[in-house]
Amino acid sequence: MRAEAEQDIDYSDIPELDETFFRNAKLVEPSQKEQITMRIDADVLEWFKARGKGYQTRMNAVLKAYVLSQPK
Repeated sequence: MRAEAEQDIDYSDIPELDETFFRNAKLVEPSQKEQITMRIDADVLEWFKARGKGYQTRMNAVLKAYVLSQPK
C-alpha cells in the first residue's frame, strides 16, 4: 500500500464527513485507568503477549466486554 500513489487510492466507500456529521459527533474520552497488580495464568499472559504490542489494552478490552455483557 505504501507504494501506491495518494491519487490512486479509492476512497469511494468512505462517507463524506459533512457538517451534519460534526454537529452530531460526541466526544468520548477514555476512562481513567487504575494501576494494579494481579496474578494471571502464565499461558493466558503468553497468549496475549504473543499477539504483540498493546497486550494489556487487549486484556482490558476483554475484561470490559465481559463486564458489559453481564446483567446489571
